[in-house]
Amino acid sequence: MPQVRGLTVIVIEGSSERLRGALSIAAAHAALGGNARIFLQGEAVRAIREPLQGWEDDTHEDAGLPALAILFDEALKLGVRIIACQSGLQLANARPEDFDPRVDYGGLVSVMQDLGEDRLVTV
Repeated sequence: MPQVRGLTVIVIEGSSERLRGALSIAAAHAALGGNARIFLQGEAVRAIREPLQGWEDDTHEDAGLPALAILFDEALKLGVRIIACQSGLQLANARPEDFDPRVDYGGLVSVMQDLGEDRLVTV
């Protein structure tokens, strides 16, 4: 099987549905054997502040799909790396204690510097 290129997804806005899309894309990529990471730019970090809830969770659960918090956990278990923007923490008036302990922190410059041959998707 050919090597799968990495995938970096940048979430640019804090809606739960953008996060759900990013998690779905990254989890699918990880399930296929690729490295995947999600960077929450700026105020998008609000989307992963605990308690994690999606405004369409009921609709998804009624359709047999996971709630946002479950999808988040499954993505992490598949090896998806979640990175919250350090500046975004300031914008959201948040602290690392407000987030799942498995979340990493960094900046856009380091994400782009480490991009290498990854595919880049923005949602």
